[in-house]
Amino acid sequence: MTDTGVSPTVLAVDDDPDLAELYRVYLDPAYDVRIATEGEAALTAMDEAVDVVLLDRRMPDMSGDELLSAIREEGYDARVAMLTAVEPDVDIVDMPFDDYKTKPVTREDLLALVEVLLRRAEFDERSQEFFALVSRV
Repeated sequence: MTDTGVSPTVLAVDDDPDLAELYRVYLDPAYDVRIATEGEAALTAMDEAVDVVLLDRRMPDMSGDELLSAIREEGYDARVAMLTAVEPDVDIVDMPFDDYKTKPVTREDLLALVEVLLRRAEFDERSQEFFALVSRV
């Protein structure tokens, strides 16, 4: 999240188009929301402007787990939250996501989740700047 006056960008990925649209309604107008209903479309919609990805784990063409791996392999540093009906298990321990929520989520929960993820990203940016400055001393 930057102080440029531009709304942060959220990519909502869910194979249920109605649910993806509901996420847009929940987050609009505070955020610029992009929607994808399949993995390949999500990869096409993904770019450096995306700050947060809301990702379903169960999708028919490419699972959320596979999409998460592809996003990380491409080098995108967006924050990723898994929003899914799949209860967490030990299989998620090594997955590179930032948060995990079990559906359904309320509007308030979704807004709070995105805000927390944006704050974490801002904190990480400032920490990196700090350590870069300290290393010069």
